[in-house]
This record gives sequence, structure tokens and C-alpha cells, in this order.
Amino acid sequence: MAEAFDHIVDFLVVGSGGGGMAAGIAAADKGLDTLIIDKGSKYGGSTAISGGGIWIPNAPTLRRKGAVDTRASIRRYLDIVTAGRVPADRLDAFVDRGPELMELLDKSPHMKMYWVKGYSDYHPEYEGGSVLGRTIECKPFDTRKLKHNEKFQRPNSMKGPLGLWVTSKDYHDLAMVKRTWRGRRASLVAAWRVASNVVRRRHMATGGRALVARMRMVLEDSGVPLWLKTSMTDVIVDGGTVVGIVAEREGRTVRIGARRGVLFACGGFDHNNEMRAEYLPEHGVANASAGARENTGDGIRIGHKLGAALDLMDDAWWMPSVFHPMGAVIPLVSERSIPASVIVNSDGERFTNESAPYVNFVHDQLEGGHVPAWFVMDTKAKNRYPFAQVLPNMPFPQGFYDSGVVHRADTLEELAGKIGVPAAKLAATVERFNGFARKGKDDDFGRGESAYDHYYGDPTMTNPVLDEIVKGPFYAIRCEAGDLGTKGGLVTDSDARVLREDGTAIEGLYATGNASASVMGNDYAGAGATIGPAMVFGYIAALDAARRDPADLSGVAGSSRSAEADRSIDAVS
Repeated sequence: MAEAFDHIVDFLVVGSGGGGMAAGIAAADKGLDTLIIDKGSKYGGSTAISGGGIWIPNAPTLRRKGAVDTRASIRRYLDIVTAGRVPADRLDAFVDRGPELMELLDKSPHMKMYWVKGYSDYHPEYEGGSVLGRTIECKPFDTRKLKHNEKFQRPNSMKGPLGLWVTSKDYHDLAMVKRTWRGRRASLVAAWRVASNVVRRRHMATGGRALVARMRMVLEDSGVPLWLKTSMTDVIVDGGTVVGIVAEREGRTVRIGARRGVLFACGGFDHNNEMRAEYLPEHGVANASAGARENTGDGIRIGHKLGAALDLMDDAWWMPSVFHPMGAVIPLVSERSIPASVIVNSDGERFTNESAPYVNFVHDQLEGGHVPAWFVMDTKAKNRYPFAQVLPNMPFPQGFYDSGVVHRADTLEELAGKIGVPAAKLAATVERFNGFARKGKDDDFGRGESAYDHYYGDPTMTNPVLDEIVKGPFYAIRCEAGDLGTKGGLVTDSDARVLREDGTAIEGLYATGNASASVMGNDYAGAGATIGPAMVFGYIAALDAARRDPADLSGVAGSSRSAEADRSIDAVS
């Protein structure tokens, strides 16, 4: 505290993903002078490169469609999903305050959302689970409306050639272009969008990028500045209370004061290989993360050094994935429901329900040490369904073969030799699976018994995720134990305050998103159960900060920058 601050605000948010942006909007709504900083050159964090789903039961978008749940049913479902790993008051806070946040966002003309009806909860068979799902997403958004902020938005892979854009619902239908009339209609819509965009020259964003763009518009309306290329290096503490941070910005050290508190919304330790090696299980250490590259555990490390407790550090938002030859990580979501396919281990045997929710699939993969695993399918499946961004009937690029990610052979025996698994066991696995496919029931792992399994399956089949693997050539694709981000972090209470090991709060410090230990415990309630809670606890943090007595930092202020420069994203990008 002896040194002067370069800049002072009421509430400081570190990280510009969904959690950080929601906090900024809520804080501004409460009249707090708020600043968001991000170490990256683009804003949006992992939210921007995600599918953009938001899992918040009883959000206004759901209520307007009649998708109303009793509080008791939601809590019962979450109790089962979290299996006692999460304090009841945190679950209560999420359930009770989530709709409040969405009502606040609903007031803005920029925040237009829709219900992804039919995308079930990840465990709809649990008591309180929903077969129709509770996931909402933002409607597509023309990012030209962002004006000068458009060029600083983090891109994602939800945009196709010639301006083609697809929502998650569009993708669900397009994946069946070879199988259903709905899929064929979706392809016509896609073709119209390409033609329309050529004429209208729109810059359409969907998924997480649409969510971030819409929230950025709300922040702009609220007058909340967002500084990029500003990396937090430490916190500033006065009498046990966090009153600011130290950061590197434009090549110089700056001290930013926060009268009401600091929120860490800066992601997990996805891309910190040392932390991965220290905390994650043996077969999950290798970095196959699709999270934002800036996620190196800054908030977790700084908070822990300050005395904060940690939890769930050995877990992640796991996702079976494929390495693209160019280095990108491609999550396998819909692919695992391709009917004529199995995923086998190094012994050539199945080890779990391939179509299960991705976190659960990889938990089984890690527990058995099945890394890598091999996705095996026949030519019929390859020609019918998309796989890892390769369209039906289209060949895998040669780079997939050259890198050893994909192998192709005329027989299963030859394929087994190429991937190093016992040929007899692979053949026996496929033969047994084909028997299950013929009768429509998987006696080993129950594939297709959950409504979740069916979502990306083929509705023309008796069991949407079971079909015989019979037609060569056959393909094997190497599957990694990837992730969408890490799940462990700083322990927080129902007000998002960071807690010490003894349960006391570190005054002035909050955390949300993957910088905090997940309110979902070791599991996953449904699509958007990463972003939804991150946004809710960002909102809760802002409300608690607004209630706190402000620290008196006026005596050490000494800003060296004009307000106009501080508010300009161009000044730092």
C-alpha cells in the first residue's frame, strides 16, 4: 500500500469470459465504477471459443416457453449430480440467484436467447433431470454492431466457409444431412445463408462468440471499460483485505486499486503444464486442452499463495478429443453417437458407453488408463456422418494419416495391426457389438438407454446409437483424454468469496468460473453447466461487493493516464 495506485475503481474483474462479463454488467447495474482486464489480446476467454450453452434452470427464456421446474426438483437433481462434493449453500445460491442474473440480462435489447429444446440434461434419468433439457443459447449476432470492438473479439470454429454460420441446433440437424429430411432442409438453409451473406456481408457469430458479443454490447452501454494485454502478477493487500492488483500493461507495471473488491474470473490452469503435472491424474497430464491459451492458473496460484484453500484440483471438464494435424484440439461430442462405431483400448476392447456425457466418458478412460483410445468405424459410418470437422463422404485430409491420428485398412485384422491392438480381440469386440446392434440393446454398457445418448444419434435407427460395423474399409482414429478447461480452483462460499483452509473469507477477494472449485463437483449437469455457474457466481460476487464498505484508497491515488485512454480498448490492443 505504500506505493501510489495508477488507477482506482470500485470493482475490478480479472478475466473477460462469461463470468467476468456477467460480473461487470451486474456491478455497473449496482452503480459501481468497474473495470475488466484480460491478459489476452482478444476478449471472451474460453467462453468465446465454446458452444455458448448456458445451464441455468428457470431462466426467463425457459419460463416463457413453459419449461418451469420446481426448486425441489432442481436441487434434487444437483444433489445427485454433485454427490456430496459441494456445500448445500453454494447449490442454493446457484439455483436461487441464477434466474435473477438472467432477468437482469433480459432487460437489455442485446441479449436475445433461445431454448435448445431436446438437448437433454446430461443425466436425464436422475431424479429431477430433464429429457427436454434446460440449456439456452444466444441467437446469432452480427458482430459488425460491435464497431471498434469487433476486431478484438476472440474467434472460434463455429463459422464455416463463405460466411456459413450454424448454431448448435443447426449442427444437430446438419449432422443427419445424409439420413433425414430435417438434415436435408438444414443443408438448404445453410446454402441460403452462404448466398445471403455474400450479398449482405454480415459477420454472423453463433455459440459462445455470440454470447460474448452480446454481453460486450451490454458492457459498452453500461460504460464498463475492458483493458486487454493486461496481465495480473500479484494482489495488493492492506490489513488482510485485498484492495487491488499489480499487473503488466503495455510493457510497464501498473497498480490498480479496487475499493469494493477484486474478482478472479481468469480461467483454470489448462495450459500450465507444471500445474497439470502436479495436480491432474497420470493419464490426464498431457495437454490436449481446448481452453483459451491464456488459462495458466494465474488466479489460482496467486490466491493459493495468499492462503486460499483449493479443491477439485485433480479434475477437469474432460472431453475426448482428436489432435488436428495443424495442432488444434477437436472435441468429439456428436461423433461418439455415430451408430456403426466403437471406442476401444489398447487391448482392442470397449471400456464404457461411448455415447455417455463426455466428462463421464473420460473419467472411465482415465480410471482404466485407456490413453490413447481408438475410435473404430466402417465406411458406411464415414460416408453417413461428419467426424472431426470432416464432412460425410469426404476423405480425411492426408495430414491426419501422416500424423498417425487416422488409420485406414480393408479389414479389421489389418487395422488392428496398424494401431497395435490384438487383432482377435478387436474382431471379437466388433462381433459382440454387432450382436447388440442387431437386437437394439447394448448389454455391456447400456449405450442408448439414456435420452442424452440419443440427441446426436441417428433417429432412423431402432436404437439411434447402435448399428453394425460391417463394411470396409475400416477407420481408426486416435482419441486423447482432452479437456475444455480444468475444474479445480479456489474454494469459495455462497457469495463467491474466496475462503482460507479454516473456512474464513479473504476479504475483498472473489472467484468464479474455472478459477474456482466447480459448483458441479466432479460431474456435469447439462450443456452450459460451465458457463452458467460462472456467470451466476460472477453476478453474486458483484452484488456482495456492492454491499461492502469501500476501502479508502484516495490518499494513494496517482493516475498517470487519462480516463479516455483507460476506457479505450484500442489504446491497449
